[in-house]
Amino acid sequence: NDFPYEDTEDQVSAWKEISDDLSSPSPMDRLLCGDVGFGKTEIALRAAFRVVLGSRRVLVLAPTTILANQLYASFHSRLESHAVNVEMVSRFRSKKNIKHIIDKILLNKNDVLIGTHTILNDNIYLNNIGLLIIDEEHRFGVGQKEKIKLFKENIDVLSMSATPIPRSLNLALAGLYSISLLQTPPLMRRPIITRVCYYDDNLIKEAVLFEVERGGQVYFVHNN
Repeated sequence: NDFPYEDTEDQVSAWKEISDDLSSPSPMDRLLCGDVGFGKTEIALRAAFRVVLGSRRVLVLAPTTILANQLYASFHSRLESHAVNVEMVSRFRSKKNIKHIIDKILLNKNDVLIGTHTILNDNIYLNNIGLLIIDEEHRFGVGQKEKIKLFKENIDVLSMSATPIPRSLNLALAGLYSISLLQTPPLMRRPIITRVCYYDDNLIKEAVLFEVERGGQVYFVHNN
């Protein structure tokens, strides 16, 4: 009810699927796919809230500190009013701050912990985990995925991705993963246009200038 927007049809069906998984006696292992801005974080928030109400902790893994910060801002702003304690561990936190977070975990006063793969290195952070949320799983390395495998056998796992790797999609299609798709754009959201082109400086310049001149943002991803 706190969600300031109207749920899309896909969000409604994805939440029902995840809710059913959380009620099931067997651990959830679900892949939630959807483009940026299609509402994956909202579904993850609801799953986290439900698990916290069941007296278990939630661990949220992000591939970068920037993404961890964004997730922390979203989770904290939505869950704080419901007396849910949300904390974040990153290299930008002081030792004193991290000690304070560890003390909270030991006293069972932490509900949701957000961080990069470094939180997998300390068993204290994994104490009483009921749900593991992995944002952009394809960006984690093999070593990190092996660590995740070691402790995800008996807990619910929700992986989120805008661009799932072929292996994840193959597992989903083979029935080893459950998959939920968010394909409906939110109200007033323009559909995403995807073009595959040869590298062209003029085309890139034109696209960037168009976006900047309309007051938008540009996110440029390059392989080197």
